Amino acid sequence: MLLNSLVLYKNRPARIVQLGDKKIEIEVLELGRMKVRPKDVLLLHKGPLPSLSALNDVPEGDVEIAWELMSGSMTTLAELAELSYEEFTPQTAWAIWQLVMDGLYFVGESPDAIRVQMATAVAQEQDARDTKVAEAQEWDDFLVRVEKGELAENDGRYLQEVVALANKQREKSKLLSALGQSETPEQAHSLLLRLGYWDEMVNPYPLRTGLTMASAEAILPDLPDEERRDLTHLPAFAIDDEGNQDPDDALSYSDGRYWVHIADVAALIQPDSPADLEARARGANLYLPEGTVTMLPHAATAQLGLGLAEISPALSFGFTLSETGEVGELDVTPSWVKVTRLTYADADMRLDEPVLREWAAASQIYETRRRQNGSVEIDLPEVRIRVVDGRVVIRPLPRLRSRDLVRDAMLMTGEAVAQFAFANNIPIPYTVQDPPRETPPPASTLSEMFARRKLMSPSQQTSQPGAHAGLGMGMYVQATSPLRRYLDMIVHQQLRAYVSGGTLFDEQELMARVGAANAVSGDVRWAERQSNRHWTWVYLLQNQEWTGEGVVIDQRGKQDFVLIPELDLETRIYRKGQRPLDTTIRLKFLEADLANGDGRFQEIIDSE
Repeated sequence: MLLNSLVLYKNRPARIVQLGDKKIEIEVLELGRMKVRPKDVLLLHKGPLPSLSALNDVPEGDVEIAWELMSGSMTTLAELAELSYEEFTPQTAWAIWQLVMDGLYFVGESPDAIRVQMATAVAQEQDARDTKVAEAQEWDDFLVRVEKGELAENDGRYLQEVVALANKQREKSKLLSALGQSETPEQAHSLLLRLGYWDEMVNPYPLRTGLTMASAEAILPDLPDEERRDLTHLPAFAIDDEGNQDPDDALSYSDGRYWVHIADVAALIQPDSPADLEARARGANLYLPEGTVTMLPHAATAQLGLGLAEISPALSFGFTLSETGEVGELDVTPSWVKVTRLTYADADMRLDEPVLREWAAASQIYETRRRQNGSVEIDLPEVRIRVVDGRVVIRPLPRLRSRDLVRDAMLMTGEAVAQFAFANNIPIPYTVQDPPRETPPPASTLSEMFARRKLMSPSQQTSQPGAHAGLGMGMYVQATSPLRRYLDMIVHQQLRAYVSGGTLFDEQELMARVGAANAVSGDVRWAERQSNRHWTWVYLLQNQEWTGEGVVIDQRGKQDFVLIPELDLETRIYRKGQRPLDTTIRLKFLEADLANGDGRFQEIIDSE
């Protein structure tokens, strides 16, 4: 290397301005002077190069002729410069080397070894570059349309990554980044709504948890041919909400014994069968206003649903109830039952009939016992939300005695099964709940019920029995919804194995299955809550003139937390002046922010 030689430094032209023993000083285009090691630069021409600005003085030449003459061969920088410009100077050396770095006609990493591309390779590369330029222009045009809130026919291809982000299936979005917006599911949802690519009927919450929106499809065996106790002579009633599609429990009574018949899922779903593994991976049915995604194939309900056929298979639980509300003498048996289906409203009108009358009386005795044991009753409004033909329908669930009757029947069964399993050393997942952090005060108003709810700890499953504080029970297990909850199905598998003399899971195997199901069922419950809230805001968008009543249930700073009973919706209102909890106020709907699952109401003042 000589003074004023042309060298390459990090793909920039440079001129040697001073030589040293270990380092040389160079002047780099746009970077100025710096000292570097000789091995950090690549010699392109020995010079002399008087200044870097002189590199702009390139003579006329014909690079394409040089390329055509040498297509497919190896050459040098000096030879290419001579052929293209009829001279090899720092200026022509730099001109040719820029083409080498470009890579269209020439490719190489050393001035002494440059490959001249074949015509086919040049054509392919040029097509790729032209396509890239066209795509860049299309992208720029798309960004202009997005800024205007417009979409062209084929713009959906650019929005798929935004859809994936809105569904929490990816973390980044090129479009949101280009728009300078935060790359969050909420922002992606907002953009899709603004562009009209999504409308209010899109509910992203189940997909955000990774849940599938398709019901289970495992192939099921036929119901096994086994001995079953004939209980078809007992009147049996399956009581559910109107429109229920998976009836899995029914009630009977005979000679002092209370019978709860449960869909015999464990007769059909064997442990570790394909259907069992699929249900475990789902944890529970996903109940959405737009439809139900089942953890078991629909064929399971068709075969096992109580009252869907004239005679139904069941796992029946018969027990006694003392005058003070203690359950005892549990009998667990596979059975045949003949079930009549009723809605809660129908059942409420028939409570004076023999079977339902006995159950209503038992429910009152049992509820009294639980209250004496410290149960924590939380009475807050409930609604049922459905999407029917593109319209959201919200109906408050009326307080009916039949609902309490069925609730207590299921709780009795859960307590009886827990006691039976404990007495017979059957490993099952007991459901326990720690006592509230502080003693709940008496509650009769909505704000007091709301305050009670905040004191409660979540329930959990353990392999050892323990108290369930909220229910006022010494031990309890969920056992009455095996079509809907995987944990209930595990209980049935264990009970069936016990009564038939089969092999039981040990505690470790049991809790491994419980853990797998619980890992998913939490996401199921979250998706249900968020979906209900989403569709409630959609309901309000579909009923823009909505007005109604809200009740102040909590206060923080200048904000009132207001519960709207007819919608089972909690919202916030800035308080004007002072008012006590449980004040009823009039509200009108203002707007909904579907992307963030929120909205606004305005208080209606009398003067308005």
